[in-house]
Amino acid sequence: MDTKFEKRKNLICELVADEAYVPMKEKELAAFMQVRAEDRGQLREVLRALLSEGRIDKNEQGRYVKPDGERPVGIFIRHVKGFGFVEVEGLAEDFYIPAEHTMGAFHLDRVQIAPLTDGGGKRREAAVIRILEHEMKQLVGTYEQSQNFGFVIPDNTKIGTDVFVPKERSKGAVTGAKVVVELTSYGDESHKPEGRVVEILGHINDPGVDIISVVRGFGLPTEFGEKALHQAERVPETVSEADMAGRMDLRNLQMVTIDGEDAKDLDDAVSLYRDEKGLYRLGVHIADVTNYVQENSALDWEALERGTSVYLVDRVIPMLPHRLSNGICSLNAGVDRLALSCLMTIDAKGEVRDYQIAETVICVNRRMSYNGVKKILEDHDEEECKAYEPFVPMLEQMRELSAILRDRRHKRGSIDFDFAESKIILDGEGHPVDIRPYERSVATRMIEDFMLAANETVAQYFYWLELPFVYRTHEKPDSDKIRKLATFIRNFGYRIKVTGEEIHPKEIQKLLDQIADTKEETMISRLTLRSMQQAKYTVECTGHFGLAFQHYCHFTSPIRRYPDLQIHRIIKEQLRGKLTKERIERYEERLPEVAKHSSKMERRAAEAERETDRIKKAEYMEDHIGEIWEGVISGITQWGLYVELHNTVEGLLHVSALSGDYFYYDEEACEMVGKESGVVYKLGQRLTIRVKNADRLTGTVDFELPQADADRE
Repeated sequence: MDTKFEKRKNLICELVADEAYVPMKEKELAAFMQVRAEDRGQLREVLRALLSEGRIDKNEQGRYVKPDGERPVGIFIRHVKGFGFVEVEGLAEDFYIPAEHTMGAFHLDRVQIAPLTDGGGKRREAAVIRILEHEMKQLVGTYEQSQNFGFVIPDNTKIGTDVFVPKERSKGAVTGAKVVVELTSYGDESHKPEGRVVEILGHINDPGVDIISVVRGFGLPTEFGEKALHQAERVPETVSEADMAGRMDLRNLQMVTIDGEDAKDLDDAVSLYRDEKGLYRLGVHIADVTNYVQENSALDWEALERGTSVYLVDRVIPMLPHRLSNGICSLNAGVDRLALSCLMTIDAKGEVRDYQIAETVICVNRRMSYNGVKKILEDHDEEECKAYEPFVPMLEQMRELSAILRDRRHKRGSIDFDFAESKIILDGEGHPVDIRPYERSVATRMIEDFMLAANETVAQYFYWLELPFVYRTHEKPDSDKIRKLATFIRNFGYRIKVTGEEIHPKEIQKLLDQIADTKEETMISRLTLRSMQQAKYTVECTGHFGLAFQHYCHFTSPIRRYPDLQIHRIIKEQLRGKLTKERIERYEERLPEVAKHSSKMERRAAEAERETDRIKKAEYMEDHIGEIWEGVISGITQWGLYVELHNTVEGLLHVSALSGDYFYYDEEACEMVGKESGVVYKLGQRLTIRVKNADRLTGTVDFELPQADADRE
């Protein structure tokens, strides 16, 4: 962050906000502020940045003025049908922008809006009044060749228009090529956007091109810079005696890693025993990545920029080079490793009675898998039990403690949405051959419980120290959404208690307990989830609503999440007594941007992961067109029903495919209703469908009702 640049921005904001200020043009401001001729360019940059952020405004005479408080600034999210939404930072709900009020804004543009309605219980409407900045500089799409020019059909359907490409700027692309286009013009109501091809990824049918198109489309970095790679190469392959000096030696403590079978970056190990008082002594040991990634190094900047590792269906795009993530930073069995350990003493009620956070040296005894632990603890598999005989007593105690911690969390009101997840199995050429359900087992729940305990303990410790930190927060649900949910579930005989504008997580948990194993469980669970806010990283410890934690952070995955890496650095400095006044000020300045950027990169990664899953699921269903499947209605809109199959594939049953009546969407009841017949389709309702079409290029699947069912309707 450029401190001088920020100070200049704040200075101009203060000037423009002053009651005595008279609106001025750029030249007048420069003269008033005595800006030298050679510095005028810097003043222009500051003014542009402030306009982009909406902190100052420009009137019709081109003079800089204080922004109108009723004209928020946010990011425009375009819908394929032409309308859009504007997300304003700090506001729980976005603004709806009708198609006639978008002012030709491009997807992801930073815009200023003027509210058209106050909401009145419904989503607020607004009009775009100024496009401040074009965020999207490149896009990925399929090239189509015409005689004297070409055009690109964007992969991202939200863009909603083709991009014109002059023949001389096509880079020799042919019809069917997947290309990256740099936008040279964003178009308007009467002109298409224009661009030039900067990269040809391959033909749409080439193996792997679909996924690399998503990677490019989301701007995910695939290569590390030369400096970062050189730094990674210089990292030793073994832990030195000098690195171990002064650390707590836990190499004699029995511990294991428990991960998926194909995991390569093992960043957490666990240990457990009961002491002479019968108390559980739980150790959560996390790879000390900061020992090898120094602050402000090329490795550190690359990790910050990426924010997180991205787990796509056929590849992992790591936050750190493999030499680190799979090597010295991975807690591989049988070798010495540096760690940050959270050592907790927990009683029979699940309360953390005492804890210690320490720099340690560890040696994992055995690597174990979720499936292997499940075989031991749930299936009592003789062969597996014999292979891991020395560890079975510890695993049994882990199961005990896990149940205690989970029960304690449940009593506090922790919310646990248990929706089906899946793993897509690909063949050697990247073609999906199976979609298998991913089941939570005693092993996955155990590790989850231990990581949550460590994360809460570390966050609580630093909160009371009143030091700069990065927390993981989850705000209370929006009161309007909760009121709508309360009204809706009343129709089914359920109640949630809302006190004033707030709801306690225990009320949500009670509701989920009440609807368990009922026919409306899926429907109400989905609507409840949609009422929740999105978790994010912040420097303020405002609590985690979903977990019912007052203090929470991400401490346990520094190999794949930058916030974890960042707080490890703070923890070590605090343990070593090196958090001087200057360092504290440095963190106070740096951490808000780290938290904001990390949240943004997390959302980008999640969207890219969902997109690749959608593409591969659609490709899988291309081999099943015409087949009959059982599904559940997972979403209802005015254009149709979304149906989720047992393998987690979701497709659209278009309203026009609901024959025998005119069907309309009842938004209040969240139902699709037949006008004459009274036939009603509800969320969570089971449905038999036929696969009508699947398109891997768009990642869409279309369903229809089997003819016999359609005739009955």
